[in-house]
This record gives sequence, C-alpha cells and structure tokens, in this order.
Amino acid sequence: MANLEDIITSKVRVKILELFFSNLTEMYHVRGIVREINEEINAVRRELEKMETSGILKKEPRGNRVYYFLRADYSMFGDLLSIVAKSTGLGKAILDSRSKLGKINLVMFSGKFARSKPRKKEDEVDLLVVGEVVLPELASVVRNFESKLGREINYTVMAKEELEYRKKRRDPFLQGIFLNSRVMIIGDEEELTG
Repeated sequence: MANLEDIITSKVRVKILELFFSNLTEMYHVRGIVREINEEINAVRRELEKMETSGILKKEPRGNRVYYFLRADYSMFGDLLSIVAKSTGLGKAILDSRSKLGKINLVMFSGKFARSKPRKKEDEVDLLVVGEVVLPELASVVRNFESKLGREINYTVMAKEELEYRKKRRDPFLQGIFLNSRVMIIGDEEELTG
C-alpha cells in the first residue's frame, strides 16, 4: 500500500502533515507538535520553517508562543488532504482491510467528513462504498472508527450496477453527492460521476 512516506522523505514532515491534516482546524505551537509527534524540537522547527516558507502553514504569534495552522488557500491543500485521508484514520483502515471487505470498486468520503466538519442533515452521507462488499466486515471497520471519532458515520453501500442505474436515472441522492466536495479513497472521480 502507498503511504505519504513514499512521496515525502522527511519522516518529521510526514508526521507534521498527518497531524495538521487530521485536525484541520487546530493550531499548534512548537512544543505541542513535539509532544504529539514525538520528534526532536530542532527537527520540528526546521520542518515548520520549510512548510511555512512553501505556503502550507501560516504562523501567528500569541503571547509568548508562536502557533502554526494550515493555509486552506495553499494550492495543493486538496491533494494533501486526499493523501493524508488515505494514509490515516478511516481511509487507512479501509485500505488495510480491503482484502477482507470484498471486491470494492469505489470508496468516497464527503468533503465535510474528510475536513472533520459536521453534517448539516442526517441524510447526508459521510462515506460511499461501491462494489461487492462484505457488510459485516465494513460495519466492523466503521464501528471501530466511530468509537475513536465519538460520533456516528453515515455510510451507504451499493453495487456497481446500482450506481450506474441511479446515475442514469439522475437519482437525487447521488446528485447531492455529486454537487458536494468529496475525497476519493479507492477509485477516481471520473468512475464515480462519469
């Protein structure tokens, strides 16, 4: 399975990216980051400086501390979010369990779910899985992550044929998914929307 470490050679930078993209709204000070990722302070400072210079992070002094946070206007923000969603949390759990879950064609997180934002309506879906899925296995993976997250994950499973049928019929449920942002975990958007 591909990981962020395959692309980025600095293990400290990988840990920092995973920390920030797993907690998009959080601000961290240097010592807090050091505690969270368990790396040396000088290595963390070096990487934070590089990431700020490249535009991934922004810093803001508050009192006697300097806090860092993600810049949503960074040109590769969505790409990094997608990569981190696949290498941490529920995305990683699904990819690690893929062989047990059946023949999966597509897995998609809603943009709100990937960004840790709450759903507005109960009928919005956090996770869409398309394929011949072993439902008890998927339910187990989702339940395990729900307990870590502390909230329910609204997911929908359908066969590939059902997806194609519903797309042809311009199903309102699918149209709602297509109109909102999403992060693909398995498969690509063209397969989903095309």
